[in-house]
Amino acid sequence: MDLIYGIKDKPSFGKVVLFSLQQLLAIMAATIAVPAIIGNGLTASAALFGAGVGTFVYLLFTKSSSPVFLGSSFAFIGSMLSAFAGAASVQVGYWGLIIGALMAGFVYIIIAVAVKIFGVKWIDVIMPPVIIGPTVSIIGLALSSNAVGDLMKSNIAGGNEKIALLCGLFTLAVTMLCSTYGKKIGKLIPFIIGILGGYVLASIFALIGTAADIPALVVIDYSAFKSVKGFFALPKFTFLLGGTDGLKGITGTYLLTIFAAYVPVAFVVFAEHLADHKNLSTIVGKDLLKEPGLTRTLLGDGVGTMVSTLFGGCPNTTYGESIGCVAITRNASTVSIWGCACLCIIVSLISPLVAFLETIPSCVMGGVCIALYGFIAVSGFKMFQQVDLNKNKNLFVASVIFITGVGGMVVSFGSVQIRTVACALILGILTNIMLSKEKAE
Repeated sequence: MDLIYGIKDKPSFGKVVLFSLQQLLAIMAATIAVPAIIGNGLTASAALFGAGVGTFVYLLFTKSSSPVFLGSSFAFIGSMLSAFAGAASVQVGYWGLIIGALMAGFVYIIIAVAVKIFGVKWIDVIMPPVIIGPTVSIIGLALSSNAVGDLMKSNIAGGNEKIALLCGLFTLAVTMLCSTYGKKIGKLIPFIIGILGGYVLASIFALIGTAADIPALVVIDYSAFKSVKGFFALPKFTFLLGGTDGLKGITGTYLLTIFAAYVPVAFVVFAEHLADHKNLSTIVGKDLLKEPGLTRTLLGDGVGTMVSTLFGGCPNTTYGESIGCVAITRNASTVSIWGCACLCIIVSLISPLVAFLETIPSCVMGGVCIALYGFIAVSGFKMFQQVDLNKNKNLFVASVIFITGVGGMVVSFGSVQIRTVACALILGILTNIMLSKEKAE
């Protein structure tokens, strides 16, 4: 792919602001969705602040050589819920989130040290292109139901799903037209234009629906603005919510519960980390596992998760939405990622901006995500160019990954849940090992 801006390029200040805002809009929905799912006092503003700080850490460790944003990880949702379920009080649960993130981060650090000592060839043997390609595709395909579900979702009771669908498809159409036919800056910020276009259309329907007393036309919920009490507000940081009383309630049994909930998932998320960086490498035309190197990306992700959770409670992971944004706009400048991280922190402190982001309709974000997740899936398909599909072994490996991934396979061991992408990857690795003795015909 011919990039408009390479990793080390520095666009003008005005363009950086727009590119950063575009990245923010791409990652925002998922980043604030995790604390909404977990509840228990976790907030969107704290999650945004934590994601921004975590991305700073990642960029520092990778020497600004890997253009991807770190946001709240969905893989750890089960682990986070376990932290509260096994706690004697909510305050203990907040410290459980932090302790669990520390444990998960140490898993990344241990793997990073192993890579430093033994190199990455053993990883290439375990996960060749026939495994990484389908796994990358599954990352996008596994999210497809989320995008379609959001596309037809009204954010307010009584809203018609067909109106939501219209707003979502309009958003998608504007995004595609800007990306394909746009001139100069319009071609580089299709997501911003698309989201704003969808937001305006949803607002027009809402205005007409409210004036004419037709609830079905209203698919956007502005109630978040009602909770705004001032311009600036400090987020509710996790380490402050726990307090000293929370630390006193931690027991040995509780620590074992946290260990069982977080550590196995960390090994699984490592596989997703690897697949994301393989995918990003094909987009930017540079092997990021060699430069800045897998050791640095793992350290950045692991330490970033530790720091992020202190503030927002949510472990981080590299975001496919961010990678999709790089692929579609052909802007790989890490200056944009720095800018996005700064915007996350700034926005988290400005109450009206947080409220605005929370009011963007799900259908509008669904329209954008169809493009984002689709690009991730297609990037995985491109890796098949390196795979001989005339071999039965390769056909079986790819088939197992695709079917278990698209089928949504999830396996639970007590409170520990191995999610779709991880299940597909693990089964793909096992299939590849089992059939590795195939003889050439």
